Amino acid sequence: MSHDHAHSHTHNHAAGAHDHGIWTKEHEFLSAGHGRAEARARLAALVTAAFMVVEIVCGIAYGSMALLADGVHMATHVGALGLAAGAYWLARRYSGHSRFSFGSGKFGDLAAFTSALLLGVTAIAVAAESAGRLITPQTIAFREALLIAVLGLLINIITAFILKDNHSHGHGHDHAHGHGHTHSHGHDNNMRAAYVHVLADAATSVLAIAALACGYYFGLSYLDPLCGIVGAVVIGSWSVGLIRDSAMVLLDADADPKLSADIRNTIETDLGARVSDLHLWRLGPGHSGLIVSLVSPDPTSAETIKAALRRHYPDLSHVTVEVAICADCT
Repeated sequence: MSHDHAHSHTHNHAAGAHDHGIWTKEHEFLSAGHGRAEARARLAALVTAAFMVVEIVCGIAYGSMALLADGVHMATHVGALGLAAGAYWLARRYSGHSRFSFGSGKFGDLAAFTSALLLGVTAIAVAAESAGRLITPQTIAFREALLIAVLGLLINIITAFILKDNHSHGHGHDHAHGHGHTHSHGHDNNMRAAYVHVLADAATSVLAIAALACGYYFGLSYLDPLCGIVGAVVIGSWSVGLIRDSAMVLLDADADPKLSADIRNTIETDLGARVSDLHLWRLGPGHSGLIVSLVSPDPTSAETIKAALRRHYPDLSHVTVEVAICADCT
């Protein structure tokens, strides 16, 4: 059996994009709302920092573990939100740099992974301290602590609204080629991490308010450290989910198994070729890369296959196609 193999490699980008200079616009895989997301993350960090010191100081002064936990958690949010803003800046700063072969979009996922680890450490610390206070109760100034906890919740709500626009609407970006995105891998893990930090802080604020109110009106002081433990469990579960999702992106795991199967089916059913190798991974929010090798019984070119894939899947930002022509292959 003889085989006539014709290999053809093509990309979505102009040949020789990296031949001249350090910077290039050919591999910029940032979301359309990148600049707005950066500004909102920076503003959220400043608002959170403005109240953080007050809550921590009052938690210590009034002896409330729930309030202190809320304040310490808010302190981690200042770092997390600052980290998110920094990641947006770095992604923008190094977008198109030749050393980043597939763009700088993963700065956000790296920041999200770090933020998730901070959430996990915070949850463990709060749980440990709360357990200690269950065993050895301490005097709490319920009325003063309750007031600060309510103010903390208001700050959380304000910060959540600052971040909400990007989190809610960041799932359908247009990239540099003008195509829309319709698949789930378009979400921004960096903004999601910032948003989850704020939600976690709001949850601890609500628990603190409930615990302090019960302690103030009904003398149920044990609810304060108990709510600290409940809050730690909730925060820990969010942390695990965020670690998993951001780590999968950093490890170049299959961006969307369902989409991968759909692409394979399109090539084999509609285009009449057999897929011998396929890799789909995430480049950044709303951007995916695809490398596919296929065997075709009929004469065709990589450009033809790529054009067909573009029509079916406009959210593929970087495509590499290799075609082997094998007329007598089944």
